[in-house]
Amino acid sequence: MRLFQILALATLIASLSASPARAEGFITPYIGFNFGGDSANCAAFSNCQEKRTNWGVTFGSTQGIFGIEADFGYAPHFFGDIPDRPNGVFHFMTDFMVLVPAGPIQPYAFIGLGVIRPHATFGVSSLSLDQNAFGHDLGGGLNLFLVHKVGLHGELRHLRTFKDVTLGVFSNDKLDFWRASAGLTFRF
Repeated sequence: MRLFQILALATLIASLSASPARAEGFITPYIGFNFGGDSANCAAFSNCQEKRTNWGVTFGSTQGIFGIEADFGYAPHFFGDIPDRPNGVFHFMTDFMVLVPAGPIQPYAFIGLGVIRPHATFGVSSLSLDQNAFGHDLGGGLNLFLVHKVGLHGELRHLRTFKDVTLGVFSNDKLDFWRASAGLTFRF
């Protein structure tokens, strides 16, 4: 009984003296390129004939080793450069993160769910096709904080739809590709 009282008192003192946990927010604008899978003329990261630029922004919050983020990205000309036939892929993902928040070098990994929306325009009639598809992503990255509030950001992300996507002649399978990106992370 005495041991229980000592442990209860120690727990009470420790909980009252601990500083409150605070979540740390962040925003990361990025630019990069897509490769692999359905990316036009870009079979792999090192074997890429035509790099297709992507850009977007990620924002979220971390507390300890866990975090959550929302990633918005757009890849124009995803299926290739075709005159008078714009195409691209937009995505919005919500991810669960696990990170190592110690020191200026902070690696992290994530997995999430969201919407991937490919679109394409065809021919002189300007027939436009787009489709929302439920998808998932996973990947990892690294933030290098040179100062406390601003850091360099690098990331590798794999995105894939759960169901087949049909956009005329472009694809009738699950949309599947990788994204490599770099940016700046701002903490607040």
